[in-house]
Amino acid sequence: MIPRFLKSTIKRLSEGFPVVVLTGPRQSGKTTLVRDTFPDKPYISLENPDLRLFASEDPRGFLARYPDGAIFDEVQRAPELLSYIQGIVDEERKPGCYILTGSQNFALSRQVNQSLAGRAGIAQLLPLSGAELMTEGMLTTGLDDWLYTGGYPALRSTTVTASDWFASYVATYLERDVRDLTTVRDLITFQRFLRLCAARTGQLLNLSSLATDCSISQSTATAWLSILEASYIVFRLTPHFANFGKRLVKTPKLYFHDTGLATFLLGIQTPEQLGTHSARGALFETMVVAEHLRARWNRGEVSNLYFWRDSTGNEIDLLLDKAGILHPIEIKSGQTVASDMCKNLKKWQAISESNVEPRLIFGGDGAYLRNGVNIAGWREMLQG
Repeated sequence: MIPRFLKSTIKRLSEGFPVVVLTGPRQSGKTTLVRDTFPDKPYISLENPDLRLFASEDPRGFLARYPDGAIFDEVQRAPELLSYIQGIVDEERKPGCYILTGSQNFALSRQVNQSLAGRAGIAQLLPLSGAELMTEGMLTTGLDDWLYTGGYPALRSTTVTASDWFASYVATYLERDVRDLTTVRDLITFQRFLRLCAARTGQLLNLSSLATDCSISQSTATAWLSILEASYIVFRLTPHFANFGKRLVKTPKLYFHDTGLATFLLGIQTPEQLGTHSARGALFETMVVAEHLRARWNRGEVSNLYFWRDSTGNEIDLLLDKAGILHPIEIKSGQTVASDMCKNLKKWQAISESNVEPRLIFGGDGAYLRNGVNIAGWREMLQG
């Protein structure tokens, strides 16, 4: 098992809350992580139809089998359990009694908020981060290979090819999670919608254009995008509304959580093809933004990530809001730092009158200070 940075966070939560809820996309390693972190707890998968039926029809009797708590995997499949778990933890208040996992964020969050508000510590596990892979010596083949493969653990622990694995993953996702979350009847159109979203990763989200290109209504596009967010396929990066005397863009940007899935949906078949693909810059930006989000979630922290763009085209790819102090980051996929790569950072400093040292993350190697800009290659970014 590849050690996960989130392990210390869920252990910390288990010492303060009677229930720990771990969510994340399918195949991100949730089951492996909780079983490794809590080896003495019974493990029950509610994907098992017999156990799910028992839990649904007799939740009190089901829970009585586990007086010292347990790990309940995919608990959103038996939501009846949560009200009874609430009653048990209210009586005993024993820290770390129940560990719950789920891969449907909307369904599980709604159920937890209704039954376990204030009783559950919540963590989110995404596919392997670059920092986790680097710690285990698994990023030796270069940037394009990492962008192409992504971070799903199965692609690092088996010999299956990325194209074969993602083809199966998308088919399973469409057949199971999409049908569970909504009444999508036209799965072929939904798959086209998924591919169109991949083509827009790293771009401003234009729902009207997305709906038109997919031949669906804007309301349908809005609902389908919510499904992708609920199952941890995509996320939105919101603009920061700091007003420095400029009209600001208020449209969010769309990103995939995993670049490997995005490259598959774009039809990219090899890392070599990715190296010259027109989407490489957007995929590199996706990786950098997603890596920062993973780092926050692995520490159990909420996102502090934004971007900034005004109506004249001045833009900062990533802003970190640290206690109200904004830290600007520019992202460039080129392997060589050109003099004009820092121009947006310099404009930001002039407009914001900020004294914070800006940062440039690029697709090459090295870390140094140049003209007041902290420059870091992608490997150096992963090292902190």
